[in-house]
Amino acid sequence: MPVSHVTISAEEAGQKLVPFLQRRLGKTVPRSALMRVIRKGQVRVDGKRAKPFDRIARGQVVRIPPFAQEQADRISCLDQHGDLPLLAEDRNMLVVNKPAGLPVHPGTGWTDSVVTRLQAMFPDAPFAPTPVHRLDKNTSGILVVARAYGFLRDMQQLWQQGQVDKVYLAWVQGRWPTRTTMRLTDRLTKSGGKGQEKMRVGSGKSGVCEVWPLRVGREASLMAVRLLTGRTHQIRVQMASRGFPLIGDPKYKGPRYPTMLLHAWRLSWPHHVFSLLPSWTGAFAVDHSLVHDTNPLVAQGVL
Repeated sequence: MPVSHVTISAEEAGQKLVPFLQRRLGKTVPRSALMRVIRKGQVRVDGKRAKPFDRIARGQVVRIPPFAQEQADRISCLDQHGDLPLLAEDRNMLVVNKPAGLPVHPGTGWTDSVVTRLQAMFPDAPFAPTPVHRLDKNTSGILVVARAYGFLRDMQQLWQQGQVDKVYLAWVQGRWPTRTTMRLTDRLTKSGGKGQEKMRVGSGKSGVCEVWPLRVGREASLMAVRLLTGRTHQIRVQMASRGFPLIGDPKYKGPRYPTMLLHAWRLSWPHHVFSLLPSWTGAFAVDHSLVHDTNPLVAQGVL
């Protein structure tokens, strides 16, 4: 396969070279391999050697060697598993309804992912669609995807500034003891080896969320959870540590169920609001009147 030459578009401009190549070629191309070919001079910008974290500008031409391009082509030839439902779309972003069981990125043991599906849906995109944030594999709901580097950068700044509001719905095992809003604060740390990682309450970074019950039953309760920090497995471990594990989350001692009942329900930032109810059925079904009428944020005029 011949060398390819890519002219940087307005949507791609401003990125560092390694992240640009990762988005262009796919996350399954090892970062170490990209660093190596850059340092060997096989990747060039406007015909000159470049450093891994040089920023690329609109109109520059990036030389991509056959090694990296062949790996990307192998990824694009993988069987695709269908499109993703889109809640909104414009030239800067996509808002995706991520199904439970689908990882955001491909990894060891699976090739189907949000990223690979978006690559198949938008094969000629000037900027490879890039998730702005993460959702666990078994979490469903709203996921924002950047279609331009400028939007990705701006959203990351809003996230760091705490201007993005994130509210989840979760069914937990047990009868929640109060009808009022509570703030949960814990120190969370990671334990376990590769592939067996779990979070636990102890030392580590602070995890903070606000929770309030929407429906309280004898054996299960429907909770709304606003994340104020974004730690790994945060909702799952904070609820489980208080004796209320999520239904469908055996990793944290929750009862088994066909899917984990955790859903990214509402996501908003200045001038943008998106909400989506989960598709849960039967005893765990959630309708609009339930989440609206009993939500304390409504009384506060937030929703």
